Amino acid sequence: MTTLTAFTIVVALVGLERLAELVVSKRNAAWSFERGGRESGQGHYPFMVVLHTGLLVAMLVEAWVRRPDVAAGLAWSMLALVVASQALRWWCITTLGRRWNTRVIIVPGLAPVRSGPYRLMPHPNYVAVVVEGVALPLVHASWITAVVFTVANAALLTVRIRTEDAALRTLPQETVHA
Repeated sequence: MTTLTAFTIVVALVGLERLAELVVSKRNAAWSFERGGRESGQGHYPFMVVLHTGLLVAMLVEAWVRRPDVAAGLAWSMLALVVASQALRWWCITTLGRRWNTRVIIVPGLAPVRSGPYRLMPHPNYVAVVVEGVALPLVHASWITAVVFTVANAALLTVRIRTEDAALRTLPQETVHA
């Protein structure tokens, strides 16, 4: 198997993981709406979907078109970061439980979760997104995709985190352990 084929398989597996996230997200969003959940930031959500889908497509196109030589040390270290970012992402998802979804939906009366990775930092899932956005393309030296995604994602996260923080400020602030 070539490294390019292996990279394609890794990206396909991440794509399947994203589909699993969307299934969980849809189920959890329905749960939140059934409990009076209010959504914020609908305007930036389509851009987020396009950006994250574009990441998967762009890195494959770049790798297959450029066919760069990839140092084994770069590939393996970046793959380790991808795995670590996935672990952090799923730690966030399991910590938030039913309250996790890909949108910004706040259920009135539920205090923000401050356990798991949220006891360490306010937005750990976005740390996972940033690390993965750099590391996954670099598994096969797709540095153009890594740079473009990182810049676009920084702009998106500026809006997203501001939206999320404003929504979270509407909740009671006592600590709730999920």
